[in-house]
Amino acid sequence: MAKQLSSEELIEQIENMSVLDLASLVKDLEEKFGVSAAAMAAPVAAAGGAAAADDAAEKDEFDVVLTTFGDKKINVIKMVREVTSLGLKEAKELVDNLPKPVKEGASKDEADELKAKFEEAGAQVELK
Repeated sequence: MAKQLSSEELIEQIENMSVLDLASLVKDLEEKFGVSAAAMAAPVAAAGGAAAADDAAEKDEFDVVLTTFGDKKINVIKMVREVTSLGLKEAKELVDNLPKPVKEGASKDEADELKAKFEEAGAQVELK
């Protein structure tokens, strides 16, 4: 039988996780408990009133999603490391498990710039 972790031990383990591992953990928790982190943010956005509704009408944040790495995988891994500040192992794991977002909540200009850089490195990218 597994030892139950204290809150402090659990928090310490979470602090030491990579960004990719944290994203995977959130997804697993959402599936396990049938909840969504986005659903929790909805009441906060609704409290903003008309200003929040106006902001939602025009999309100003984009997710840069890497779909394929093409024939220049090493160049794409280097670009992922540059853009995300991930370590070599984490960047390689991200590229090996496509499609994956490499930048979330980017401005239109930043998203376009990143898309151009990744395409120059040989990858295919979608903006969502």
